[in-house]
Amino acid sequence: MPRSRNTQGAIFMSLAMAGFSSSDALSKSVISYMNAGQIIFIRGVFTSILVYLIARHLGALRSWRIVLKPIIILRVVCEVLAAVSYITALGMMPIANASAILQSLPLVVTFGAALFFGEPVGWRRWSAILVGLLGVMIIIRPGPEGFTPAALLCVASVLVTAGRDLATRSIDPEIPSLMVTVVTAMSVAFFGALLMPALGGWQPVSLTSLSHLLLASVLVLIGYQSVILAMRTGEVSFVAPFRYTSLIFSALLGVFFFSEVPDFWTLCGAAVVIASGLYTFYREAKRRVPPMAQESEPRSPV
Repeated sequence: MPRSRNTQGAIFMSLAMAGFSSSDALSKSVISYMNAGQIIFIRGVFTSILVYLIARHLGALRSWRIVLKPIIILRVVCEVLAAVSYITALGMMPIANASAILQSLPLVVTFGAALFFGEPVGWRRWSAILVGLLGVMIIIRPGPEGFTPAALLCVASVLVTAGRDLATRSIDPEIPSLMVTVVTAMSVAFFGALLMPALGGWQPVSLTSLSHLLLASVLVLIGYQSVILAMRTGEVSFVAPFRYTSLIFSALLGVFFFSEVPDFWTLCGAAVVIASGLYTFYREAKRRVPPMAQESEPRSPV
């Protein structure tokens, strides 16, 4: 594949991570004015409208009976739990710390794929997963000062997000991705409304907060579309590692907008998680290379 297409894919992936990180920052900016349920509801309504219009324009809408499929219900539940736990954690900890913990997601998905789908995972990738989890422990620093409710919520968000991704793999390929997104967005908004009374009820929403959540919804959609373009443009093994640029964007947003400077242990833990993730991507790419291609590599004449 021409290097230019890989470069384009890397740019799209980096753009997606910038969109997701900015959306998180916008959600964090309003968490002091309203509860997580209200944020999820308002953002979910905006997202539902935007995705529905896009799906309708592209002819991706299908029967609403798919909502009753167990795998769709499981995905929606995981999405709701992930949103609630992560947004709540953002209000209690620096955005760079939350993002650093979230970088362990590919490792957890790999672990889940081996556990539930029987995908082959060699000892090298198992070792990388364990090292990555060690990196997470460095970030949250178990103890009275580090192992906080916010850190636990962020770890919980990683686990249920991995469950969402694994559930997505089991959805019938005949169901358009946009239709799944429409159902998910509407369901998340609905459950956000249900959670509001338990989390403090409806709070007055200023025009500034509303505009922040509207922009967050748009950025999430840009992020999703950019991920699709990245994966369809460049080689997966080259493009996927650029997911880790989200940590850079989150750190910069935290410094400039929230005056949050990542500490030494957060940076160390993030470096461990990223290194283990990159190694996992490398091993996955190598595993997918056909044997004949490996044998055709130049060898020493000796």
